[in-house]
Amino acid sequence: MNDERWLLPTGIEEVLPDRAAELERLRRRLLDLYQSWGYELVIPPFIDYLESLLTGTGTDLDLQTFKLTDQLSGRLLGVRADMTPQVARIDAHHLRRDTATRLCYLGTVLHTRTDGFAGTRSPLQIGAEIYGHDGPASDVEVLRLLVRTLETAGIESPYLDLGHVGVYRGLIQQAGLSRADELRLFDALQRKASAEIEAIITETEVAAPVGSMLLALVELNGEDALSRASSMLRAADPPVLAALDRLRRVADELRHWLPELPVHFDLAELRGYTYKTGVVFAAFVPGWGLEIARGGRYDDIGRVFGRARPAVGFSADLKGLIALSAQAASLAETEVGSVMAPWDADPELQRIVERLRAEGREVRYELPDQCGTPRDYNCCDRLAKVDGVWQLVPDDAA
Repeated sequence: MNDERWLLPTGIEEVLPDRAAELERLRRRLLDLYQSWGYELVIPPFIDYLESLLTGTGTDLDLQTFKLTDQLSGRLLGVRADMTPQVARIDAHHLRRDTATRLCYLGTVLHTRTDGFAGTRSPLQIGAEIYGHDGPASDVEVLRLLVRTLETAGIESPYLDLGHVGVYRGLIQQAGLSRADELRLFDALQRKASAEIEAIITETEVAAPVGSMLLALVELNGEDALSRASSMLRAADPPVLAALDRLRRVADELRHWLPELPVHFDLAELRGYTYKTGVVFAAFVPGWGLEIARGGRYDDIGRVFGRARPAVGFSADLKGLIALSAQAASLAETEVGSVMAPWDADPELQRIVERLRAEGREVRYELPDQCGTPRDYNCCDRLAKVDGVWQLVPDDAA
C-alpha cells in the first residue's frame, strides 16, 4: 500500500521557500504601508468562542466556520473564517475610544469550503478597518488604501466594482416582502435570473412601481449605472434614494483622489448582504472573473460587544495577491547571492560575518563535510583569507 501521509486536505497547502520569501516580503511592505497611514496592528486569536465569531451581522459566516468543543469549558469554539468580528470586539470592548480608530491585521483564517480566486481554504487574510467615522471620506480612504495594497502587490490594471446594500434593502421594505421571500429574491438577483425574479414579484403580488424597480436592478450595472438609476428608481422611498446619494458621493470623492481608476457600479451585486450595512465594493483585474479583494461598511458589527460604532474596511488574501501579481519579482530587493563562510571561530571572521548580515547579506557557514558546492547553496561570494586577511571574493576566484 502506498504511504500517502504526505498528502494534504483539499484546499490546504504548504508554502515552500521561494513563495514563503515572497509572502514575507509583501507582508512586511503592506504592514509598513498601513502603519504609515496610521493603522495600528492587532492580532486576534486563531480560535474563539463560536458566538463571538458569529455575532450580530456576522452570522452569514456560519457555514464557513469549523466548529469544535472546548475540552475545558464544554462550550463551542470556532476557527475564525474572518477576522472582522474579532477586530470589532477589540475596538468596542478593549479599546473603547471615542475617536476614529484605524486598525489593521494579518493572519491565517480557515474555511470549510474553498472561497475566492486562489482556491484555498486557508487564506492569509490581510485587511484594514476604520471605526468611529460614518461618512464618504472614510469609505474613500479605505478604497484608496485597497488600491495602494494592490499596487504594492504588483497587481496591474485593477478596477473597482461599487454597490450599496441599502438600495435592495430599501426596495424590499417598500415592497413589504417577508424575510423568506426577501431571501428568495436575493438569491435570484445574485444569479441575475430575470425570469425568476419576475415570477417571484408576480407570485408575491408586489405593486407595479416597486416590482419594476426590483427587476431593474438586474440591468443597473456598468460605468453609467448610477445615472440610469436616477430615472429607473425615481419612485423609490427615501431610504433607497439616500443609499444612491451616498454611493454617488463616494464615487465623486474617489474620482478626485484616483481619477484614472476604472470604477464600475452594480446595484444587484450584494456581497455580504446580511453582513454589510452600506457601501460594498470589490476589486477585480481584467480577464479574471473573481474578486481579488472585498470590503464595505458594517456599522452594526460591534453592537453585541457594547458599542455599534460606524465601521468600514476591506480584506484580501495575501497568497492570492502573490499568485496574481504580474511583477512578483518586483517585490524582492535586487537579488544578491549568498555568501559562504568557512567553519572557523576566528573572531575577525565573525565580525565580518555579522557586518555582512547587518548590511542585509545572507551568510551561510560551510559545515564540515557538507555536500555540494557553494553555487548549490546560491552562494556567489565566499569569505576567504587572502594574504592573511579575511576578504569577500567571488566564488569562482576562491
